[in-house]
Amino acid sequence: MFRILLERILESADLRIDGDRPCDMHVHDERAFKEIILRGSLGFGESYMRGWWDCDDLEVFFKRLLSARLDRFGKFSPVSAGRYLRDHFTNPASRKRAFETGRAHYDLGNDFFAKMLGASMMYTCAYVPSANRTLDGAQIGKLDMVCRKLKLHPGQRVLDIGCGFGSLAKFAAEHYGVSVTGITVSKEQAEFARELCRDLPVEIKVEDYRDCEGSFDRIVSLGMFEHVEPKHYGDYFACIERCLAPGGIFLLHTIGKEENDISSDPFIRKYVFPQGMIPGRKRLREAIEARFRIVDWHGFGPWRYAWTLREWHRNFSEAWPEL
Repeated sequence: MFRILLERILESADLRIDGDRPCDMHVHDERAFKEIILRGSLGFGESYMRGWWDCDDLEVFFKRLLSARLDRFGKFSPVSAGRYLRDHFTNPASRKRAFETGRAHYDLGNDFFAKMLGASMMYTCAYVPSANRTLDGAQIGKLDMVCRKLKLHPGQRVLDIGCGFGSLAKFAAEHYGVSVTGITVSKEQAEFARELCRDLPVEIKVEDYRDCEGSFDRIVSLGMFEHVEPKHYGDYFACIERCLAPGGIFLLHTIGKEENDISSDPFIRKYVFPQGMIPGRKRLREAIEARFRIVDWHGFGPWRYAWTLREWHRNFSEAWPEL
């Protein structure tokens, strides 16, 4: 029964079970069918991790799956229903859990991230004008674009929320003559950033955004907002409003989606980004416009993140024997 259900679901995305194309799914253990039907994306991911199924071209497989909106069937699984209730009625993005996220995801070893991310140490989507650009070159180009959008000039004070490994802080201080305060919930990131920005007007703090104080001419946040739950959007933008000097500029760089549902994907939540939530376009815009005026809305386009992920995966695969 579970195999028949899965075959019908995949058929609408032109995918087959045990077909002869690289994008077709090959099942090695029939327990995978029940796991996937009853547990949605978490069942998909964990049964793959157990070796119960495989696919020669996972990228095309998931592109077809998601293009046909088949991720939605998993939202009705018991696992997803339980996640929705927890997201709706609990507070998974409390201050305490923010630091737990830092330990679980970002404190995996700076040497590990250096091998995956490359010399730029940027853990966000690169801005690639063309596919001929190197990963590090594309990341540096993104940093310069961010600084130009912020209209930085010497003497300004900049707050970097979710400063990561300090790449933006270093670039802005060296090339635009600003002083930067960077905050992160990861102790290992903070240690790396302090060493990277040594002898520059840069201060790195291990701090939650809700505890941030001070007045800054510019505020920037790259790839951190995905950790903010929708119920905390008001807290987040209140922090920006509190810390941004009159006439200041705030730049937010985040992954986004069209839907405005408040539950997150169970597999990503468990294995990739604890307490993570990709913001919906409408909800995000409403939260911003409650306090600020939007002067620039720049969509990078999904292919740039796909390109970035491929480059990270290539670095990871090359470093795998050593890792």
